[in-house]
Amino acid sequence: MSTRIGMGYDSHRFTDGDSIMLGGEEIPFEKGLAAHSDGDALLHALCDALLGAAALGDIGKHFPDHDPAYQNIESSELVKKVMLELHNQNFSVGNVDCTVILEKPKLSTYVSAIQKNISGLLNIDERNVNIKASTNEGMGFIGRGEGVAAIVVVMLNE
Repeated sequence: MSTRIGMGYDSHRFTDGDSIMLGGEEIPFEKGLAAHSDGDALLHALCDALLGAAALGDIGKHFPDHDPAYQNIESSELVKKVMLELHNQNFSVGNVDCTVILEKPKLSTYVSAIQKNISGLLNIDERNVNIKASTNEGMGFIGRGEGVAAIVVVMLNE
């Protein structure tokens, strides 16, 4: 069996709205996320990590933001499409480590739901999905409360 590692990153700026999507979970907030899809930076980073580990390019290659088919799409649907491609190439997910970086809102009450959402999308045990939330200590666009970023590392088995 071969093991492969992938890393993904995504960020989105805040815009007008009353909630944000992270890890497939709608989180009430005083702002929304600017994006072609639902703006779920965590699931977008997950897609990039999965695709990268399989050497299949990136999310923009598979789901271009100029394609109207992906306008307002739920990011969980993108993860499902990536997982189908991985399955067709005989890959399975071993584990996932996710970091969400934002000043507000606090994610502690949503971590369990996000973990469950991601484990369901990847068809792996929740114990193999780790979710961390961090701030940027007031620095940069995240520190100024202008947006959110996510970093994801995955291990694939072939």
